[in-house]
Amino acid sequence: MMPKVTLHHIALMVADLDAAIAFYRDALGIALEGAHDVDAEGVRVAFLPLHGDYANRPPAIELVQPTRLDTGVAKWMATHGQGMHHICVQVDDIDAAMKRASEHGATFTSAEPGRKSDGTRYVFIHPKTAFGALIELVQT
Repeated sequence: MMPKVTLHHIALMVADLDAAIAFYRDALGIALEGAHDVDAEGVRVAFLPLHGDYANRPPAIELVQPTRLDTGVAKWMATHGQGMHHICVQVDDIDAAMKRASEHGATFTSAEPGRKSDGTRYVFIHPKTAFGALIELVQT
């Protein structure tokens, strides 16, 4: 049986979060769910759900602005510039998803999933093993 996997968000790196929020909100009509700093990762992020059903967590666009130059995302942006950074998929069981992915050749940027302040667990599949795409797995 195939596991349930849904699109959680697509992350875009931006140099100016406020300007990017204004564009996606005003030019495209996507409502801002919220923005906050993630000090541990040295970023400021904003989520813009792609429809208004907040109760069932719709797929979203995540805008990410580095706030420190010593982070992986800042270094990535210095090399690649603004634009597409990663695709995040939501899974029911992140440990099972990691096991399945590793059995099919995936490697991860960390050995164990991280944990956000709300309890969400997450891990990234290295792009070298995902055909050039950085993939985030998230279990809410």
